[in-house]
Amino acid sequence: MRRAVFLDRDGTIIHGVPYLSSPEELVLLPNSARAIRLFKEEGFTVVIATNQSGIARGYFTEQRLHEIHDRLLDLLSQEGATIDAVYYCPHFPEGAVAEYSIECQCRKPKTGMLLRAAREHGINLKSSIMIGDTPGDILAGNAVGCKTVLVKNHEEEIDMPVEADLVVKDIWRAAQILCSRTGQGVRPVL
Repeated sequence: MRRAVFLDRDGTIIHGVPYLSSPEELVLLPNSARAIRLFKEEGFTVVIATNQSGIARGYFTEQRLHEIHDRLLDLLSQEGATIDAVYYCPHFPEGAVAEYSIECQCRKPKTGMLLRAAREHGINLKSSIMIGDTPGDILAGNAVGCKTVLVKNHEEEIDMPVEADLVVKDIWRAAQILCSRTGQGVRPVL
């Protein structure tokens, strides 16, 4: 079984733009490609797991999301970073597009994306890590038994308490800690 790093997309790998709907709007956060390279060097499978309710809300299509992800993978590749898989949830119960306006099992904090990735890629969730910038990311990771890392790279207060194993300012710092020998068994940094 493989170990993985699950990464949220917006606010973790790229600048958080509400309902990002154009590949041209996509901007990598500093050192995110560097962090992904380090995780890969350490033998992790790297998976993006992202909620994309803009599809259900009618802001953009799945085809447009694929174009955005193609640009993301291209920008990361230009910096020597590779992603093994991208999973997204297009659903939102109160959406405007009927086929996506459902209560699903994939929208974080639900665990569908992580469980699917584990099945499809032979991932041991107990030896894996979920990294994201929202309570939903942490709750999903905790629910499947992953170690969790909360990225606090913005001033917004988190409106609900979450139990993350580690709190950092960006994924580069997470990669430095988690890929060092002293990073084993890290407890929360508040």
